[in-house]
Amino acid sequence: MKISELSRCTGVPVASIKYFRREGLLPAGRATAATLAEYGDEHIHRLRLIKALTSLGGLSIAATRDVLAAVDRADTTDGTLGAISYALPVPVAEAPAGDPEREAEDEAAAGADVAELIAAMDWQVPVTSPHVGGLATALKQLRRLDPGYRPDGLVAYAELARSIARLDLERASTLDDAAALAERAVIVFALSAPVLELLRRLAQEDLVRRRTAECAVPEPETGGGADADADADADADSEVDAGGR
Repeated sequence: MKISELSRCTGVPVASIKYFRREGLLPAGRATAATLAEYGDEHIHRLRLIKALTSLGGLSIAATRDVLAAVDRADTTDGTLGAISYALPVPVAEAPAGDPEREAEDEAAAGADVAELIAAMDWQVPVTSPHVGGLATALKQLRRLDPGYRPDGLVAYAELARSIARLDLERASTLDDAAALAERAVIVFALSAPVLELLRRLAQEDLVRRRTAECAVPEPETGGGADADADADADADSEVDAGGR
């Protein structure tokens, strides 16, 4: 297909396609003339991956180039997933720094919580993983804001996370094409957090509603309202008449 067709198929403007090509993100097409080239499905997949990395992943052009190079070097599914996972930003924002001594204490405590959790789960992850540091940052903030925080309660959540990760890898194993796998991985990594959070909130809403319904006290029966009162009065009159005879 020509570059104009490639643009229509992917929704990427021709100018952007040429820019990605100049920056080394997109391989050149097969030259058919001095100023013409043919593009194929591999260019469609690569453009979709570039869009996913820059739009969903929020990566710069330079970071996207590094990710694509890592994906191209990877010769296994795990290698592709690892390259994507390490490249995408860690979804934790560092809180404003406070008292230096307090900061150091909180950081050390959070780091110990993460180390204990990894040991309890027997996870084979290096301490240099960006996700280890990101989790420590999140737990440091959680320690400050949640008075009910208990590090031993993280294991139950980690077990659920492992089940989700297993599902992710099972789905990824069905994709043989590296470009398609990388594109799927970016979408899953970038969008799974809000999707999982919304599923969690829906589940909580369901449980709360069920508990509220179970705890609701039924209103006492009134016996039929005014008609019942009239019937009761009539019965009382009949008893009086019967007693009078």
